[in-house]
Amino acid sequence: SHKSSKREWKPLEDHSCTDVPWLLLFILFCIGMGFICGFSIATGAAARLLSGYDSYGNICGQKNVKVEGIVNSGLDLTHKKYVFFLDPCNIDLVHQKIKSIALCVSACPRKELKTLADIQKFAETNGSTLCSYELQPSEYTTDPRAAKLCPKYPVPESAPIPFFHRCAPVNISCYAKFAEALITFVSDSSVLHRLISGVMTSKEIIMGLCLLSLVLSMILMVIIRYISRVLVWILTILVILGSLGGTGVLWWLYAKQRISAGALETQVAKDNLQALLIYAIAATVFTVILFLIMLIMRKRVALTIALFHVAGKVFIHLPLLVFQPFWTFFVLILFWTYWITVLLFLGTTGKHPIPNEEGFVEFRMAGPLKYMWWYHVVGLIWISEFILACQQMTVAGAVVTYYFTREKRNLPFTPILASVNRLVCYHLGTVAKGSFIITLVKIPRMILMYIHTQLKGKENACARCMLKACICCLWCLEKCLTYLNQNAYTATAINSTNFCTSAKDAFVILVENALRVAAINTVGDFMLFLGKVLIVCSTGLAGIMLLNYQRDYTIWVLPLIIVCLFAFLVAHCFLSIYEMVVDVLFLCFAIDTKYNDGSPGREFYMDKVLMEFVENSRKSMKEAGRGGGAEGRELKPMVGADEE
Repeated sequence: SHKSSKREWKPLEDHSCTDVPWLLLFILFCIGMGFICGFSIATGAAARLLSGYDSYGNICGQKNVKVEGIVNSGLDLTHKKYVFFLDPCNIDLVHQKIKSIALCVSACPRKELKTLADIQKFAETNGSTLCSYELQPSEYTTDPRAAKLCPKYPVPESAPIPFFHRCAPVNISCYAKFAEALITFVSDSSVLHRLISGVMTSKEIIMGLCLLSLVLSMILMVIIRYISRVLVWILTILVILGSLGGTGVLWWLYAKQRISAGALETQVAKDNLQALLIYAIAATVFTVILFLIMLIMRKRVALTIALFHVAGKVFIHLPLLVFQPFWTFFVLILFWTYWITVLLFLGTTGKHPIPNEEGFVEFRMAGPLKYMWWYHVVGLIWISEFILACQQMTVAGAVVTYYFTREKRNLPFTPILASVNRLVCYHLGTVAKGSFIITLVKIPRMILMYIHTQLKGKENACARCMLKACICCLWCLEKCLTYLNQNAYTATAINSTNFCTSAKDAFVILVENALRVAAINTVGDFMLFLGKVLIVCSTGLAGIMLLNYQRDYTIWVLPLIIVCLFAFLVAHCFLSIYEMVVDVLFLCFAIDTKYNDGSPGREFYMDKVLMEFVENSRKSMKEAGRGGGAEGRELKPMVGADEE
């Protein structure tokens, strides 16, 4: 009946290029990103960033051109290679720059200089003049201008930052103020010091524990298929106990308050009593609804367990899937490094030096070039999303190949590489379009979040509340779109159709199986969440055991937090791949049950575990059919399309 009205799904039969215009658009966009990088290097930003420049617009370590109206500009600083700040600790947090005169010097002061005489001695012995260019070393102690033109003393011991020729104080306590603005709890620099030294002393342990979390994640990927049933039972029992316990406690509090409130007839007591009654009733209703949902979902949970089981098998057949997060992470890190470098270039780009109000030079973008920033930011979001989408498409392609190959012996040598190959040859446009749609939702959300942070001080509660609501809605929309994109990529991998067609087809299938989708997303996500908790707890426990040998209690807060965060990130990366595999398998399974019914010529593609599930659901349907009633009707879509 469905056959005539709807296009057939033909798994892996023909490959055609999809969404070519979008690929061209994406390539043009990337060329634009490259142009920004080239432009900023061409305008001398790279030289200024790497070599550094002083407050008068001279680049250190080379001959300079005179700037109109600025004293001390156009000097030959070939031998003065380092930038030295007269007051390095004076950081302006609003504009994120150091508010201090910067000079080019030939060497950084390697030991603390306490007085002007010390500075003069340093200049005479090392030939490095730390006061402004117009003062000769002999005038340091005599000239009255020295107070303004010489560094603020004591001059901290400093060393050049590698690659960027800037003198930076060796002792970080100077930046404790700066850190304080970011982290409020570090009030005195000794705490900061102790924390940092704690991380330094236990760095071997930290590395070891991070490795441990990696190994645990990999083990969990293999064994989760065997413990999925246990996890579901744990989840069910926890939910039941939690909801019953919560309701019980509320009713008990209400009863207790009721008895004691007889004596105290105050308005507050009455209000409290009423509130407790409302809470208790709400909790009861919630518990009842939860139990009903669990009764309805009982059958669907079996499918989740079966899918988890098959996902475990997929990882055994395609072991390279486990390393997928590493590649993605590596590519993202490379791209982000490039992005930040270009961002720093943009910060120092500008053809013409502009004098500011203090008579020093700043480099600013003039005219329409100011808007390059925006283009660059959009690039960050779109290209990052594109890289993540490529990962989704690769996983989807590999799993689809696995599912729709009847003889597992005939699988290509590495389905992952075959899938990457298919992605690069045919489907890059689809991925570009999918990631662009996510970018379209992300950017307004970022702008709203920025506005929200700007409104923090101004007590306009109504506006802030509305902003929060908008941010929430956009976030939900983004999550839904990501899920739909994932399924659209799967449909593209199966049928080689364009993004929009794929999204529509996948959406139809998901709506037909709405209850199962809900079950898989709630139960499955919770199981994966339990997995993450398990890994973080195990790593944390191991950390406490190991760090306990270093008894200094102030130290191990930070290393432990670092380790737990890392463990969570690793677990999240691995288990998100697992979640992807389960989602892809589910869509394949839904298509399989819709178009095949196990009769000759239309055999199922699915795994034995899923076959058992289908058989069981058919049996229960027949029984329900004999008894008549809701069960039979409700389970109907599970069977092939013919019987409908």
